[in-house]
Amino acid sequence: MTESATPTISIITATYNAAEHLPRLIESLVAQTDQEFEWVVADGGSTDGTLELLEKAKSQLRNVVIDSRPDFGIYDALNKAVRLASGEYYLVSGADDELDQTAIENFKILASRTGADILTAAVAIMNGRYVVRRPSGASWFHGGMAYVTGHAIGSVFRKSLHNQKSIGYYSKAYPIAADQLFIKRAVQSGASIAVGNFLAGRFGDTGVSSVNLAGTLSEFFCVQLETERLKGLQVALYILRIIKNYPKLLR
Repeated sequence: MTESATPTISIITATYNAAEHLPRLIESLVAQTDQEFEWVVADGGSTDGTLELLEKAKSQLRNVVIDSRPDFGIYDALNKAVRLASGEYYLVSGADDELDQTAIENFKILASRTGADILTAAVAIMNGRYVVRRPSGASWFHGGMAYVTGHAIGSVFRKSLHNQKSIGYYSKAYPIAADQLFIKRAVQSGASIAVGNFLAGRFGDTGVSSVNLAGTLSEFFCVQLETERLKGLQVALYILRIIKNYPKLLR
C-alpha cells in the first residue's frame, strides 16, 4: 500500500486518584520524539492531586484535554475520552503505563505505510521483565491477544471503528474485559491489522485486570462465549484456567 498523509493520534487515559503513578506517564509523553499528539484525560473526579498534575502537564505538552466528572468505571471513562478525541487514531494509556520515547513517531509511520485500522507493536509487561513482541496463537484460546500485543500501550485503533454498529463503543457490561470484546468485534467485522517491529512502551501492573484475577478470568470467559462458536471448548478452557490459577485465587 502506498504511503498516505501523516495520521493524527490521540492518547486517551482514564484516571481516578492516580497522582502516585501519573508523573512517570507524563514524563514519557514529554519525552516523545514526535510531539504532535493530543492527550485526552477522562478523570472520575480525583481528589488526591491528580488534577493538579494534569493542569501542570498543560504547560509541558502542546495539546491536553481534561474532562473531570464522575463516571461508571474505566470503560465509561474511555468512551468519553474516545468521543472527545480529535485524532484519526487513538492509543489507550493507563495512568501507570509509560510510552517508549519513539512510540508516537513509529505508530504514525506504521499507519502512513499500511493504512491499517489497528496498529500493534511490542509491549513490555511485568515491570519490563517480559516483552510481548507480536500477537500469536488462535482467538479461541488467546482472545483479543491473538490479534494485538496489548489493548493499552501496545496498540493504536482507528477511532471510526466505534461508529460501526457491529463494533460499537466499550461495553459497560464488562468492567474488566470490555477491551477484549471490542478487539474481537473489530476483527470479526473486518478491521485490518498491522504489526510494527518496535517497542511501544511498558504496561503497568496496578490496573484492575492485573489485580482482580477472578474477575478477569470470569469476564474473559464470558467474552469468549459471546465471540467464539465452540461454546463447550470455552467451558473446558475456563475450568482449566480456574484449576491452573487456583492457588492465586485463594490468596
